[in-house]
Amino acid sequence: MQINSAKKNNYYLGLMSGTSADGLDLALVTFDQNNKLEHHASYYQAYNEQTAAKITALYYADNNNPNNNEIDRAFELDVELAKLFANAINAFLVQEQLNCDDIIAIGNHGQTIRHRPLAKHPFTLQIGCCQTLATLTNIRVIGQFRRKDMALGGQGAPLVPAFHQTIFSENGANQAVIDKIETKNASDVFVVNIGGIANLTFLPATNKLNVIGYDTGTGNALMDDWFQLHNPDSKTNYDKDGDWAVEGKINDDLLRQLLSDNYFQLTPPKSTGREYFHLSWLKKQLGNIKPISNQDVQATLTAFTAITIVNAIKQHSTNNTNITKVYLCGGGAHNKTLKNLINQQLKSESQSKGNTYKLLLTKEKCIDGDQLEAVAFAWLAFAYDEKLLSSMPAVTGASKSCTLGTVYLP
Repeated sequence: MQINSAKKNNYYLGLMSGTSADGLDLALVTFDQNNKLEHHASYYQAYNEQTAAKITALYYADNNNPNNNEIDRAFELDVELAKLFANAINAFLVQEQLNCDDIIAIGNHGQTIRHRPLAKHPFTLQIGCCQTLATLTNIRVIGQFRRKDMALGGQGAPLVPAFHQTIFSENGANQAVIDKIETKNASDVFVVNIGGIANLTFLPATNKLNVIGYDTGTGNALMDDWFQLHNPDSKTNYDKDGDWAVEGKINDDLLRQLLSDNYFQLTPPKSTGREYFHLSWLKKQLGNIKPISNQDVQATLTAFTAITIVNAIKQHSTNNTNITKVYLCGGGAHNKTLKNLINQQLKSESQSKGNTYKLLLTKEKCIDGDQLEAVAFAWLAFAYDEKLLSSMPAVTGASKSCTLGTVYLP
C-alpha cells in the first residue's frame, strides 16, 4: 500500500512469531492523541523447512541426551532468527517506501521455545535477539514482555488481554476505544486466538467483573504435529480446512482420555505450551485406548480443541446479555472443520441456556485475525513508551499491574 507521507515518522512495528513456527508476522501501526489505533499494513515471512525444524526441535527437552548441545542450538538460533527478523523488516520498509527513521519502535515478541510458569523457579524464554535486531535495523526494539510479569509472580501469559480490552470491550472501561458503543447495550465478549496453543480473553459487559484471560489448551499444535507425522509428502504442513479430519470419526474414548488431563482441572490464571502438549503426550494418551485410524485421531484432536475452547467460554458466560460475541483469530480460524465444531457447540449451548452466541471474525473490527497478535505487540511497544499499564494481575496472577517490556537501542 502507499503510505501517506504526512503520517511518516510515527509508526510502531509489531513482530510476532507464534508456537506454530510457520513464519513471522509484521504489522505497521499508528496511534493518535487519543491512543486510537490504526493498522496500516502487514507483512508475512514464511519460515523454510530448516528454520521451522530448528525451532520445533527446541520445544522439547531431550533429558535422555545430555550431549545434545541444546543451549548452543538455542542461542545460535537466537541470533539467526534476529537476522531473519531484520531482513523481513527491511524488506517490509522497502515495500512501504519507509526508512528506519519513520519507525518509533519495534515491539518484538520473539519466538517462545520454553515456558515454565509452574517450575520451582518459573521462567520463560523467547529467542530472536532484541539487541541484534535493534542493531541490524537501526530501530529501537522493545521486547522481553513476559519477564517482568513473571518476576511479579505472574504466569507471564497471556499478554494480550489488555490490548483486547482496547479493541473489543463494550463496557466503556477500556483505555482507548476504537468504536464508540453505548454501554447500556454492551455484550459479553470473548476473543479466542487459535495458534499452536489456544487462548481466550473474556471481556464482561459490566466493568464490575474482571477481565479474564488464559490458555484453554492446545490449539493447532497437536493437529499439526499429527498431520505432519502421517502426511510427510503433503504440500502443506497442516490439515488445510480440516479436510483430513473430516475423513475420520470422533472417538469418544480418546476424547474422554484427552479431556481428563489435569491441565483442564486447573483454575485460572494458567498457561501452557508445546513443551506440554506434544506428540509424546498424545502417544501416551493413545496407549490407553484401543487402536483407531490416523484420521479418527485427527478428527478427535479437532474436536478436542473445539471442546476445550467452548468449555472455557461456557465457564465464564454470565448470561446477563442477550448476545455473547465470540471473535475468532489466529491460524485455527481458517480451519473450516474446527470452526464448524465450535459454532455447533455454541449453538447447542444457546438453545439450552437461551443466551445467543454470535461467532465473529476480528476483521469485523478492521483487523485481520492473522495479524491481530502482531498488532498487539505494536501496541505493547506503544504502551511501554506511554507508560501505560499493560499487564493484568487478574489474568496472570501477578502481584500488581505494570508496564511490560525492556528497551534495546541500536
